[in-house]
Amino acid sequence: MKILAVFAIALFVVRLISPIVKQLGLKFGFVDQPDARKLHNQPMVRMGGVGIGVGAGIAGVIGIWWQADTITLHHSWLTIMAMFVAGMGFFAIGLADDRWSLSPKLRLGLQAVVTCLAWALGLQMHNLPIPGVGTVALGYWSLPVTFLWLAGVTNALNWLDGLDGLAAGVTGIAALTFAAIGWQQQDVVSILLSLSLAGASFGFLRYNAFPAQMYMGDGGSYFIGGMLAGLGILCTGNSDSFSLTALPYVVLALPILDMVLVIGSRVFGGKSPFFPDQRHIHHRLLRLHLTKQASVVFIYILALWAAVTANWLLYTPWAWSNVVLLALLLTFVNRAGLQTASTQLGPVGPAMPAEA
Repeated sequence: MKILAVFAIALFVVRLISPIVKQLGLKFGFVDQPDARKLHNQPMVRMGGVGIGVGAGIAGVIGIWWQADTITLHHSWLTIMAMFVAGMGFFAIGLADDRWSLSPKLRLGLQAVVTCLAWALGLQMHNLPIPGVGTVALGYWSLPVTFLWLAGVTNALNWLDGLDGLAAGVTGIAALTFAAIGWQQQDVVSILLSLSLAGASFGFLRYNAFPAQMYMGDGGSYFIGGMLAGLGILCTGNSDSFSLTALPYVVLALPILDMVLVIGSRVFGGKSPFFPDQRHIHHRLLRLHLTKQASVVFIYILALWAAVTANWLLYTPWAWSNVVLLALLLTFVNRAGLQTASTQLGPVGPAMPAEA
């Protein structure tokens, strides 16, 4: 029961302090102004990630304190500390970006610093699943691959945060999935941290679901991305089992595939991978004439699909068929949305009018 209480504590704390966070955001200028690329038409406080970070942090610390006698069975205290370093470190970078609009290169550089600290404390990837090859030991490549994973997932969640309630809901689903995987692996640390993140994410939906009262901002999306990426490492336990090592990629298949397709379309279009535009899955769904709420629900369903598939993979390799179908569906939505944009709205880019 104490483990389940962690979820409730995180949800309660976020709902309690979010109104205060909103007032602080207005006071200190953490406000997201509308522009041609964004989907809102009035200034919005973008500091909600503070509530998510505080809620998840408090609940996680309480849960670890409750289970202090058993948590070291799977992970060392340094590894647990590394999780908090990753989450809070990425949160600080995002919060600074919310306030001062850091350049992409500076953000990546700071993410590399946070990754090095977390890696030195024990948050490390040692194996990489490669289809058709198997599980490959990384050896000296552990640090760069860990950076690609942590920074990649963090930025993928940041890019997904484009509609009211979207990133928070997808994070809640993914975190509950990692909790289920942790339960099946009897990994108390993964369960506690996953439930604290899930509770904080679902608690924030009270203020972020349509019509949103405030946004989580880059601070929030960086925090949830860093935590989800870290949970992916914890839950696999750096196993040499191909299916177990591949689970984090399946759980987070939606934001990862979205990022890959967006980067690919930008590069093939002669643009920088960091070029801001409207190529993400939620933009494509809106161009296919789905409403904002319907687009969010559709993406939730895809996230649940990935969650069920990940758990199914623990028992049968036939679950990989679901992964292939999900990838094909996302590719279809990507191409259909791009064709609609080309025929109806002109080139995809920041100059294109935002949807109402």
